[in-house]
Amino acid sequence: MSDSKQNKELFAQLVLSLAQSALIGLGKVLHPATGKAEVDLPGAQQAIDLIDMLESKTKGNIDAEEERMLKTTLSMLKLNYVETSNAPKSETRPPVAASEPAAPTDDANPAPDSDEKVKFRKTYG
Repeated sequence: MSDSKQNKELFAQLVLSLAQSALIGLGKVLHPATGKAEVDLPGAQQAIDLIDMLESKTKGNIDAEEERMLKTTLSMLKLNYVETSNAPKSETRPPVAASEPAAPTDDANPAPDSDEKVKFRKTYG
C-alpha cells in the first residue's frame, strides 16, 4: 500500500474515531465499557473541537473527498450536540450499539417552517 493511500485511510480512521467518541459523549451510541448511554457534553465537545481543528489545520492539504467527509461529519455532530444539549432528559433517543455505525437523526434537519436558526455554540463549564 502506498504511503498516500495509507495516510488517507489513517486520516479517515482518525476522523471516524473522534466522531464515535463524540457520539458516545452525546449518548447516541452505547459506551463500549459500560454498555449504557451516558451523556458527557464536555467530552463530546472536546471530540467535536478536535475534528474542527483538523478541518482548519488541513485546509488545502486534503482532497475533496476528505474535505467532504470532515464537513458532513462536523455538521452531523454539531446538530446532534445542539439536539442533545437542548433536549429534556426524558426526551433522549435510545442509542445504538457501539459496534453499529450511527446515522444522523431525522431531528438533525430542522423543519423548514421554523424561522429560528440554531447555531452551534461552544460552552465550557
